[in-house]
Amino acid sequence: MGQGTPGGMGKQGGAPGDRKPGGDGDKKDRKFEPPAAPSRVGRKQRKQKGPEAAARLPPVAPLSKCRLRLLKLERVKDYLLMEEEFVAAQERLRPTEDKTEEDRSKVDDLRGTPMSVGSLEEIIDESHAIVSSSVGPEYYVGILSFVDKDQLEPGCSILMHNKVLSVVGILQDEVDPMVSVMKVEKAPLESYADIGGLDAQIQEIKEAVELPLTHPELYEDIGIRPPKGVILYGEPGTGKTLLAKAVANSTSATFLRVVGSELIQKYLGDGPKLVRELFRVADDLSPSIVFIDEIDAVGTKRYDAHSGGEREIQRTMLELLNQLDGFDSRGDVKVILATNRIESLDPALLRPGRIDRKIEFPLPDIKTRRRIFQIHTSKMTLADDVNLEEFVMTKDEFSGADIKAICTEAGLLALRERRMKVTHADFKKAKEKVMFKKKEGVPEGLYM
Repeated sequence: MGQGTPGGMGKQGGAPGDRKPGGDGDKKDRKFEPPAAPSRVGRKQRKQKGPEAAARLPPVAPLSKCRLRLLKLERVKDYLLMEEEFVAAQERLRPTEDKTEEDRSKVDDLRGTPMSVGSLEEIIDESHAIVSSSVGPEYYVGILSFVDKDQLEPGCSILMHNKVLSVVGILQDEVDPMVSVMKVEKAPLESYADIGGLDAQIQEIKEAVELPLTHPELYEDIGIRPPKGVILYGEPGTGKTLLAKAVANSTSATFLRVVGSELIQKYLGDGPKLVRELFRVADDLSPSIVFIDEIDAVGTKRYDAHSGGEREIQRTMLELLNQLDGFDSRGDVKVILATNRIESLDPALLRPGRIDRKIEFPLPDIKTRRRIFQIHTSKMTLADDVNLEEFVMTKDEFSGADIKAICTEAGLLALRERRMKVTHADFKKAKEKVMFKKKEGVPEGLYM
């Protein structure tokens, strides 16, 4: 037994040099690692052979990124499909556009450039008419097939070929551009409070112009017809145009402003045509007020004219007389005329029925002067030594415009000397300067 024990011990332990690496000590140091997950579950599939196996896509690991890439590519595909469809539509419509452009160029060639503007006098049949222009007689011409026959009517403005004068188009906007400019879009800032004195004149123009437009029933109850128009006359600078601005500011009616010289046109017939157009637009926009300033430019007394221009001015005045009191009733259209030479106007223009009320604007009296000075100096910074009563009580004949010029000139003199207050000496110098310029500013015998 003794022999067996060492032998047994030798088998169990062995020599230290005989111990193999990776023994029990290495097993204790190594950590536990779980086995790898199976790549598939279920029966083992056989490998496919042939072309299908070669075309089969391999599995892709990050599924979410691939999904985003797929959506992006689908959007690109949709965009390319839309672009392809658009290009195909463009290729399909290009012949139609080319044909339309060719037809348009042919129509432009038929119309000619430039085109003349004329008036349609009479329609003969479907393809012929009588036309007239401002610089020539009437012509019998043809109407091209592409012109809309339904819009043609006698008196309308048309486009004509520059050589054969055939009708090639219609002017849709028949309102004369000059009449459109005459319409006052923005009301003036002047009101009745800015007019010094003239209480009687303000009352008369309210009764003749404003009241018939705002309360026409008052005249119907009394049994009278309201005045058709008024004329404002007097010395220059007495407030005629200022009162017309106040009327435009206070009323809601359409206000048309025109100067008498604007009615004088170069070509024959254009002046009367402009007068007709002016009153036609006023009738369309009624209730309206027509203000004609400096009426003596066209309303002078008739005489034997020796030139075509003078005869044209008289024809313009005759058309104005017809529009003021003609066959057609004007209704809600009121007329205000202004002049400083009423003695030169034709008596037919001033008779009752055309101009029912004549309002005179005299030079301001003492009370009116004081009021005008108060209006113009209300916003000025005056020194303590300013005495306006000296200028109010002067014997010089001042108009309202002269008083405004004196106040403005006094302010400029103060600014010249870098002062912010206007003194009495400034007013005296300004008065002397204004009166010197009013009397033409040059002493007699200076230039011989």
